[in-house]
Amino acid sequence: MDQPTRQEHATRYWNANLRIMAVLLAIWFAVSFGAGILLREWLDQFRIGGFGLGFWFAQQGSIYVFVLLIFVYVYLMNRLDAKFRFDR
Repeated sequence: MDQPTRQEHATRYWNANLRIMAVLLAIWFAVSFGAGILLREWLDQFRIGGFGLGFWFAQQGSIYVFVLLIFVYVYLMNRLDAKFRFDR
């Protein structure tokens, strides 16, 4: 089997990176827009610290999820770098 060229290797790496970013941004969008706006009234029936859960997601939750997604992105990119041998 032929080895991929340097350009093909870089293209595969970049496409994998774009897939990771698309999934993580979709999660962030779902949490910030979905939980913070679309489902806010339904989520407000649950309380955290005296505030409705929908309000909490709109004000704090989406930020916490975003920070968590940064750590997930770093972890996934380290694995991707190792897979494509860019970790050296």
